Amino acid sequence: MRALYVTHPQVRVDPSVPVPQWGLSDAGRSRAEAFARRGIIPKGAVIHSSEETKAVELAEFLAAAAGTRIITDLAMGENDRSATGFLPPDLFEATADRFFADPNASIDGWERAIDAQIRIVNAVVTALASAPTNTPMVFCGHGAVGTLLKCHVAGRSISRAEDQNRGGHKGGGNYFSFDLDAMRLGSEWTAMEDFAPGWFG
Repeated sequence: MRALYVTHPQVRVDPSVPVPQWGLSDAGRSRAEAFARRGIIPKGAVIHSSEETKAVELAEFLAAAAGTRIITDLAMGENDRSATGFLPPDLFEATADRFFADPNASIDGWERAIDAQIRIVNAVVTALASAPTNTPMVFCGHGAVGTLLKCHVAGRSISRAEDQNRGGHKGGGNYFSFDLDAMRLGSEWTAMEDFAPGWFG
């Protein structure tokens, strides 16, 4: 079954608020709304989302465009980084590099990359199995677990070289298309502004 995985765009960073509760920034909301307005998401598409605020806010725009409701799943959340909480950007990037470089290790208490990959893949497999045949599916989520899902579908080793920041928009708001049944990618990470129609037929 063909599907899209879309990451939330820019967020409002607030070190005093738990990261899963961060919402979209003005720029992020503007990009998400513009993406939804383009008519890319087919009517009747099933919109799945992480339970984190920023992903749900993206999903709300897409569900409104599709005329459907959002289905949220805790298992679609970002890799668990609660052991460190908020990290300044340079330290976060260095820690994320280590997370991808050693997927079998818990980096500073973070969820292991291999465990996060198993979790997101299982969540997506379950969601796809629950939908009627040929129903368009869209998953709204996060960069790290999205990358882990992408690596699985493409049959590639876990690597930060596959991360959305290496090929998509630096502020998030990227997508890749995939067919999990056929284990193939329809695209690499691509900015939502550059969406190429036709994947859903």
